[in-house]
Amino acid sequence: MKNIAVISLGCDKNRVDTERMLYRIVRDGHAVVDLPDADVIIVNTCAFIESARQESIDNILDCARLKTDGKCKKLIVTGCLPQKHRAELKEALPEVDAFLGAFEYDKICGVINGDEPERSEDGGYSAFCADENCGRVLTTFPHVAYLKIAEGCNNKCTFCTIPSIRGVYRSRPISDITAEASGLVKDGVRELILVAQDVTRYGEDIGESVIGLLNELEKLPVDIIRLLYCYPERVTDELIERIASSQKIAKYIDIPLQHASDKILKLMNRKTTRAQAEKLISKLHARGIVVRTTLMVGFPGETQKEFDELCEFVRKAKPEYAGVFAYSKESGTPAARLPDRVKRSDKIKRVKALGAICTDVTREFNKSLVGKTINVLYEDVDFDKNKFVGRAGFQTPGVDGCVYFECAQADVGKSYAVTVTAFDDYDLYGVCDADRT
Repeated sequence: MKNIAVISLGCDKNRVDTERMLYRIVRDGHAVVDLPDADVIIVNTCAFIESARQESIDNILDCARLKTDGKCKKLIVTGCLPQKHRAELKEALPEVDAFLGAFEYDKICGVINGDEPERSEDGGYSAFCADENCGRVLTTFPHVAYLKIAEGCNNKCTFCTIPSIRGVYRSRPISDITAEASGLVKDGVRELILVAQDVTRYGEDIGESVIGLLNELEKLPVDIIRLLYCYPERVTDELIERIASSQKIAKYIDIPLQHASDKILKLMNRKTTRAQAEKLISKLHARGIVVRTTLMVGFPGETQKEFDELCEFVRKAKPEYAGVFAYSKESGTPAARLPDRVKRSDKIKRVKALGAICTDVTREFNKSLVGKTINVLYEDVDFDKNKFVGRAGFQTPGVDGCVYFECAQADVGKSYAVTVTAFDDYDLYGVCDADRT
């Protein structure tokens, strides 16, 4: 038996990969421990953009120092970074004992025990569905789990490296997904969060659809089903109706729009225009569905005019939540060859300016909820604020703020009716109805 520490970086799809890796480690008889006590350290990396790669490298170097100053005897790097840059990493990071790509987690126990990993001829892509059928050790609250329904991407956005790292889009069979979901629910999960690079494309390659998948998942005794990463051109009227009318699907959708200037959208190879995006968000709002989006500034060719169009779009469409980030030049992508680069200083200014507008929109949404009663899933306690902490159905863990509330007693994983009494830029504050006088 060895003591193993695991660092997971990047998106929630990567989190699921880490949880599967943890299951294999525990099943093999090893113990999962904190960094100072680890014989073996595993860093599961992200390589989506420059900042993510730098974070991965920084963590690897920090862990490498523990081979000299701590108990660590072996350092293993897994995930997207070695999937794409294994040869370069081997040369640049001799401190690392082994590298495994994003589809080679099934080899982790062999590597821990001293095996020399051999890279699969196809990069491990074919192992995706088989590996998805192994168990998981959840790293979320026990009542919440991310459910990865597909791998890869076919959208070919000009700025994105995901297809070169994760391959073409591959849907898991519905039977596999529902079997995993059923097991999670039996173990106490009450909220399933569906993730893929493009949730709305689910099933196109296997003769299924996301509606068909939702039909099956809704049969399970789960409270909330949440949809993340839905491409705007595939958010159909049928899907909107299903979200709006379902008793289990959260009235919430994450739609990565990226921009709102038709010029920039075309350069990005996005399939939605600004007018279509505005119409879509209007439809969603009309059915009471909260919208989260992702917006990119500083893409090649973005002048002040295109940036102003993006700002105007946010003020008009009012997506309740938005993440803003700067374009990162990724080698091998079509966007990397585009002229008219935006200066780094301008990117930073635009991130701040657009972020402030998005915060104003979120604050306006929060203000509109004062006096209303919302269902809140209780998850934690904030001892500094002396309040319980939970999430409403329109809040995704870790990205959309939370609800601080007063209640005589609360059990983790249960929902409470909370009347909103105050707000700030991101969070809501309230009182449990049972305690109101």
